[in-house]
Amino acid sequence: MSRFDPLPPTTLFKALESATCDEPLPATKALLDAAKFNADGLLPAIAQQHDSGEVLMMAWMNREALEETLSTRRVCYYSRSRGKLWRKGETSGQQQALVSAALDCDGDTVLVKVDQTGPACHTGRRSCFYITLDSEKAAIDSEPLIDPATLYKKS
Repeated sequence: MSRFDPLPPTTLFKALESATCDEPLPATKALLDAAKFNADGLLPAIAQQHDSGEVLMMAWMNREALEETLSTRRVCYYSRSRGKLWRKGETSGQQQALVSAALDCDGDTVLVKVDQTGPACHTGRRSCFYITLDSEKAAIDSEPLIDPATLYKKS
């Protein structure tokens, strides 16, 4: 039992601001009930390499994708373009194994720390964040590890 259990979902994340590390929290279901999915039922999901801290990509998760990720330990997203679940690596083989997951302080973004197999980006690059910006110009800061035509070759 947690002191947060009786709270309505609308106030849970605000109340968690005062929680301590050794305090019991509500069950994951209650936290997901309180999470702030957008009008399309989605949360932004940031994927980070667990051992290096490198930010690999941003994608979207609906509740089903997040629950599947937590239960299978294989990262699953929601593809807005396809309108269905997208299990990372199902066509490219470049999978993400879940190491840990965390909701942010507002419950409106999830961070998944992963063990990435190969490139995370559909361009064949390790990270999707390869276009660097400053106040006047942009630059490409990494080359593809794998040719995308090879990565997504149909059998």
